[in-house]
Amino acid sequence: MAVNLSAPEKLLPVAGVRLGVAEAAIKKPGRNDLLVVAFDEGSRVAGVFTQNAFAAAPVQLCRERLKATSVIRAWLVNAGNANAATGDGGLDDARATSAAVASALGCAPEQVLPFSTGVIGQRLPRERMTAAIPSAVAALDSAAWNVAAATIMTTDTVAKGTSRRVTTAQGEVTVTGIAKGVGMIEPHMATMLGFIATDARLTPAAVDAALRSAVDDSFNCVTVDSDTSTNDSCVLCATARVGTRDVDTGDADYAIVAAAIREVCVELAQAIVRDGEGATRFITIEVGDAASVAEARQVGYAIANSPLVKTAMFAGDANWGRIVMAIGKAGVAGLDPARVGILLDDVVLLERGQPHPDYHEQRGAAVVARPEFTIRVSLGRGAAHARLWTCDFSYEYVKINAEYRT
Repeated sequence: MAVNLSAPEKLLPVAGVRLGVAEAAIKKPGRNDLLVVAFDEGSRVAGVFTQNAFAAAPVQLCRERLKATSVIRAWLVNAGNANAATGDGGLDDARATSAAVASALGCAPEQVLPFSTGVIGQRLPRERMTAAIPSAVAALDSAAWNVAAATIMTTDTVAKGTSRRVTTAQGEVTVTGIAKGVGMIEPHMATMLGFIATDARLTPAAVDAALRSAVDDSFNCVTVDSDTSTNDSCVLCATARVGTRDVDTGDADYAIVAAAIREVCVELAQAIVRDGEGATRFITIEVGDAASVAEARQVGYAIANSPLVKTAMFAGDANWGRIVMAIGKAGVAGLDPARVGILLDDVVLLERGQPHPDYHEQRGAAVVARPEFTIRVSLGRGAAHARLWTCDFSYEYVKINAEYRT
């Protein structure tokens, strides 16, 4: 059950974006599992993708198409099948289904980006998908963001989406995003799909810069289980419907819009962790006084990905020796334990390498019994800081993944 997370209220439409869903029985019949997102002419799109060497067929095609053209008119998303490790046939399936979208919309196949999520190693049901695509296109609606968020779910228990509206010199700008993902989550990036749109008139370079900066502070700061998927993708579309002047990275309006995009990405990234498979705790990990941000993240991920830390947190066991272990194994050269401090929320466990004299087990246990808390670490090495988000490991995580294909 998701930790303090509920389905989004009505998501705000973005001028120049329409969404339509359909049933294609990709994994199981009886649910919407195919999404088409169409954009007005003049939209600008950027994307970031998995670093897994077994990048799925749709990821390969997206990279190829974004490199070849600046004109993207649609996204095609399916749940239930990852179309990964499917060889040349998988690429053919991705091309054929995106061509079907292009035909229905009247654009070139190269202007459609495909995305898939689900079981790895199985071919897409190409015929069922191409048969369902006209229905999705016929259903295109600017107000269908909430339906779209539910359509892309796999083992998610809650649909994930959020919106922001900000005022710029050229008018009011909307940013709306949806995402899916609850397992096989660790950057760069994670088993997640993220789709964000804004009606701001950002230049292509500004779209790319805003997305990469936002992802680095959000989706690249989460982990559920340390596994990086074959399919992670996060894309941003700016439809250029607000204003008459392009906004580049040096413009004051860019900072306003980029901040809204970042807020949307952070909320979506946190939602993914809150809905982590079997999660009962949402844990923020803050590592400070590090020599660099990279070092802070290195220590943060060592804690966040430790099965021993995660299982102790599930039990509500303030076994902070496991946190010490994780910090020590992180591989920080020259780390001096005599400078390290650890807190659970505001409860001091370790100060300058020494157990705090006022610490009692009951105080730590009271913190880790909460559904949300923060592990704070001071390394005593510099001024850099990093913040990550993770969850615990429960019995349900094992059950979900043991039964994933049944």
